[in-house]
Amino acid sequence: MAHDGQDLSLGSVILPDLLKLTGAAVGPVADVFETARARVRDMVSVDGRVSGAAIEAHQTAAHGLAWFATYLESLRQMQGWAEKLDAEGNFGEVEQLLLQIAFGEYLWQVYGGLQMNQGEIVRLQDLGVGQDEMRALMVPEVMTLTQSANTQAARSRLVELMQERSAEITVGRTGLDEELEMIREQFRRYAVDKVEPYAHEWHLKDALIPMEIIEELSEMGVFGLTIPEEFGGLGLSKASMCVVSEELSRGYIGVGSLGTRSEIAAELVIAGGTPAQKEHWLPRLASGEILPTAVFTEPNTGSDLGSLRTRGVQDENGDWILNGNKTWITHAARTHVMTVLARTVPDTSDYRGLSMFLAEKTPGTDATPFVDPGLSGGEIEVLGYRGMKEYTVNFDDFKVKGENLLGMEQGKGFKQLMETFESARIQTAARAIGVAQSALDVGMKYAEDRKQFGKSLIAFPRVSGKLAMMAVEIMIARQLTYFSAREKDEGRRCDLEAGMAKLLGARVAWAAADNALQIHGGNGFALEYGISRILCDARILNIFEGAAEIQAQVIARRLLG
Repeated sequence: MAHDGQDLSLGSVILPDLLKLTGAAVGPVADVFETARARVRDMVSVDGRVSGAAIEAHQTAAHGLAWFATYLESLRQMQGWAEKLDAEGNFGEVEQLLLQIAFGEYLWQVYGGLQMNQGEIVRLQDLGVGQDEMRALMVPEVMTLTQSANTQAARSRLVELMQERSAEITVGRTGLDEELEMIREQFRRYAVDKVEPYAHEWHLKDALIPMEIIEELSEMGVFGLTIPEEFGGLGLSKASMCVVSEELSRGYIGVGSLGTRSEIAAELVIAGGTPAQKEHWLPRLASGEILPTAVFTEPNTGSDLGSLRTRGVQDENGDWILNGNKTWITHAARTHVMTVLARTVPDTSDYRGLSMFLAEKTPGTDATPFVDPGLSGGEIEVLGYRGMKEYTVNFDDFKVKGENLLGMEQGKGFKQLMETFESARIQTAARAIGVAQSALDVGMKYAEDRKQFGKSLIAFPRVSGKLAMMAVEIMIARQLTYFSAREKDEGRRCDLEAGMAKLLGARVAWAAADNALQIHGGNGFALEYGISRILCDARILNIFEGAAEIQAQVIARRLLG
């Protein structure tokens, strides 16, 4: 194992005893985090109890604490990743540079200001941490890393190695086992052959992803990836779902998101369905025989699902009649079943009155998206994330079979939906990594090919620096996402970890897309270049499956509870 990172053009850029330095830096960050948590808890407590109204009043501090926790867990997971690779003899120069730059940058941000987004910086003093308490970070290991780890020389060397190893699928070893890397290679090949050459055309034409792609993904097992084998699925881990989602989203987020709908629907049935419902629905979801869509959001509710107004009333035959309006329904037209959240318990106005339905429908077409009686709606034109399309859906005395009430029990719909949030957010984090990786792919190629002032763009330090930071943050987000997937696979509650992975992954994807477009200059603003699509696709990741602000709020409440 090489620790010196010698390179004649740059000198030694890797810090000696790197793993010891980074390992020793985590503890002081954790100590300051606990101080911050105590201070914020004091801010948001009334009569010794955490108050929802007080959290809202001190929203910047509460959300800042969520980001602080995310940074701390990111450093922990990067350290764990590095130690694992080191034990295996796989901690090479690329991996060392990724670790070093990650710690150098994130430690400085913890001390100087946490980047919630490009326009909002939260500082430790906003969390009630005083200067004297911040001095806990001024240990020699942290000081060395902040002063010497994320240097221009280190970033330039990383990009030099990225150029040399351009045939490798990821920048640096991921730490996953051989089986998962074989799955990655399979889906990377598929994306390169069947998705990337056509994705931009689908985007520009606002076209649905061809059924041929869906059929091929079905044959590859994408829709039954994590469904238990007894119900016709492959019974694989959430980590495998992450890898597949990454590589398909790297080709095109629309393709990478096709499996999300089946993942959510299957989770609902597995967690809340009756034995008969599991036997009926899971094999069909796993095989791709039926395609589902999630029908939750309403025009005036957004993230406030507890206030949904769509109603379900049972008729004399035991069937359910739905009335109401839904919006932002992805892939609604040509799917076979809708997982619909509706209010069925009279005289309720919160989440306790909601029930979940497996509402069957007839697949429609582009021209006629909805063909069943009592069902109507239209397309919502969007900037990106176009391959499945977004729709409004209206229920006007729409009938659902009585046997399709999930779990055959009213008032459990919100709880049933909550049980899917962990997987949905892990999967969204993985999609974000894929989008970020696609931005790095096209940004790097353009920087190598484009000549200005007599040399390639990549030779300019601020261009190569952008590429280096993309690679570093992609690995950070990846390790945080894999950690949350492992927690889910082990049966441990992981809403906190999944939320952190989604929160960071979405920001990383947007930053990568924005920087890759900047590398393209004016050409990046032209519709003919793929980076214009990637930028539009990246933007949605901070909104769906819980907007960044909602995600930070959820994380904060868990941390302070």
